[in-house]
Amino acid sequence: MKRKTILTSAGCAALGLVLALCAACGNKTAGNRNGQDTIAMAEAPDFNADSAYQYTAEQCAFGPRVPNSEAHRRCGDYIAGKFKSFGATVTDQRANLKAYDGTVLKARNIIASYNPEAEARILVCAHWDSRPWADNDPDEANWHKPVLAANDGASGVAVMLEMARQLQASPVSIGIDFICFDAEDYGIPQWDDRAGSDATSWCLGSQHWAANPHVYGYKPRFGILLDMVGGMGSTFSKEGYSQQYAAQVVDLVWQTAAQIGYAQFFPDRNGGYITDDHVPVNQTAGIPCIDIVPYFTDGNSGFGPTWHTVDDDMEHIDRNVLKAVGQTVLQVIYNSNE
Repeated sequence: MKRKTILTSAGCAALGLVLALCAACGNKTAGNRNGQDTIAMAEAPDFNADSAYQYTAEQCAFGPRVPNSEAHRRCGDYIAGKFKSFGATVTDQRANLKAYDGTVLKARNIIASYNPEAEARILVCAHWDSRPWADNDPDEANWHKPVLAANDGASGVAVMLEMARQLQASPVSIGIDFICFDAEDYGIPQWDDRAGSDATSWCLGSQHWAANPHVYGYKPRFGILLDMVGGMGSTFSKEGYSQQYAAQVVDLVWQTAAQIGYAQFFPDRNGGYITDDHVPVNQTAGIPCIDIVPYFTDGNSGFGPTWHTVDDDMEHIDRNVLKAVGQTVLQVIYNSNE
């Protein structure tokens, strides 16, 4: 596979194991896959898109957060500090991970937990690192420049930070774990002769965490991955691995979005299979986890015009997209509270 690639469903038809979602949300979930049942909506806070936009900008202010860089170190401290300021118990999982070219990456997965003693838990995750190379940029002169990663990295973390702020103000009894995965975007660049030869060169932080979870026997009810959740023009299709491993969670999220008024951002449409952090979470950790990731039907990537380009900056972040994703996932959390 090349980079974080969209595959056709036919290309992944041989994958076998389908994990069942165990007691995902009690009796508050939709009862079938046809969208005919309704979900009883709990009272949930109002997700503030302006705050999420600001958290995105604050990450970008450090510059590209490429592993082993000073910007990466400082931004990691910022993220951990923000979660702590919102009352979370923060755990750093540090590891030396070897990249495709032999570079040793000093990786840092940041885990922020609410109600760490609660047995019933939900996982929400995103990656926080920046791609070292803008290898999908239309200008070849930019291919070796790092990506600022406003959307492809910072937006997912920003949505989680705003949800954390809301959880501090309006606590729940269920356990919530926010995980910021590192070294997701260090996969083989398109200009390298090895491009497409090794899908495992991506998602190094989540691969490490899935094999070495921060809590022994960690088994949340389900997980939701947020990747590129702030880009202009984004809508979110039902990703292939998500449907294969966690179909009930896909239905839960998409129906929730429809009921609270965000169906235009979550159309009832199938997308491709995407190599992303949810894959090791599903396949190695055995946690049913979906990927909320944009799907563009035009352009040369499927992920939108700024993906892995020097234009992945704040000028291309849309508060309306941040709001749609953040409010939907926040509603899922409060619906799941017991």
